[in-house]
Amino acid sequence: MSVSPEQLPATSREWHLLSYPHGWPKPEDFALREVELPQPGEGQVLVRNLFLSVDPYMRGRMSTAKSYVAPFELNQPMQGGAVGRIVASDVEGLEAGDHVLHFEGWREYAVVDAKHAVKVDPDAAPLSTYLGVLGMTGLTAYAGLLRVAGFKEGETVFVSGAAGAVGSQVGQIAKLKGAARVIGSAGSDDKVKLLVEEYGFDAAFNYKKGPVSQQLREAAPDGIDVYFDNVGGDHLEAAIGSLNRGGRIAVCGMISVYNATEPAPGPRNLARLIQTRGRIEGFLVGDHYDLQPQFVQEVGAWVRSGELKYRETVVEGIENNLEAFLGVLRGDNTGKMIVSLEG
Repeated sequence: MSVSPEQLPATSREWHLLSYPHGWPKPEDFALREVELPQPGEGQVLVRNLFLSVDPYMRGRMSTAKSYVAPFELNQPMQGGAVGRIVASDVEGLEAGDHVLHFEGWREYAVVDAKHAVKVDPDAAPLSTYLGVLGMTGLTAYAGLLRVAGFKEGETVFVSGAAGAVGSQVGQIAKLKGAARVIGSAGSDDKVKLLVEEYGFDAAFNYKKGPVSQQLREAAPDGIDVYFDNVGGDHLEAAIGSLNRGGRIAVCGMISVYNATEPAPGPRNLARLIQTRGRIEGFLVGDHYDLQPQFVQEVGAWVRSGELKYRETVVEGIENNLEAFLGVLRGDNTGKMIVSLEG
């Protein structure tokens, strides 16, 4: 067995879900527990996690409602994207010291089946980027805009949640691919400034400062051809109202309703899709992993050249993992929310 020279602790800390939240998750729904650290078995590696991902979709796994993915089990460690360093391995091709991307996050150490561990190169890009701009969130933006929405050069694109990890990448990819105009919405004046001054959006607005439909019409007087939806609710209704003939809407997320305790009202103007011959399509990134090689090659080159910029909001320490997740739901993050365990 390949074993790292670092001293392995006998225990590890991990977050467990104690109860399924009703409405906004509360601290008492969770517990950070110390558990005995198991040794890897055949075909497994032991990983010391260095960076953990927290994402809006995780809220959906904190419910027994029917969904595309199984709920988190109560009194069991939660899961999520993570990048770490192998400290013990009995697997050919994965040695102690190698860095891997896997899905056993929300914990300090993880025993991972080798078939679910993807080796990543810390010299090619910072390790945290494999959870964001070059990871699942990046591929979500790439596949959603280019394949699901079928974006074409010269079109006008509207992105909600545009300062987030996915939205900020959608807008920049659209610009790099020749969009005529890119508009973003965000929840603070600082984020609006970031979208225009750093990410190159043509226009952006603070959705808290007035009706979204009115602000979108002002930002896109000639209408929009593509809407990338991360928010739902009034943003979706506004986008339908501004949709040009043949417009497409790619639904990635609807964070505005994730913590709702009552059914949210649907857009009141769906009939407009008939007039515009518009299309709405929901998607999951897991259906588009065939694009991964193309995505890494194209977006990786943009990141290295500086043409595509990214931000990360980094929270330190496993004890703050829950607060980082709640921060994502509140919109505290700019770009990808990352929990660092490097210290």
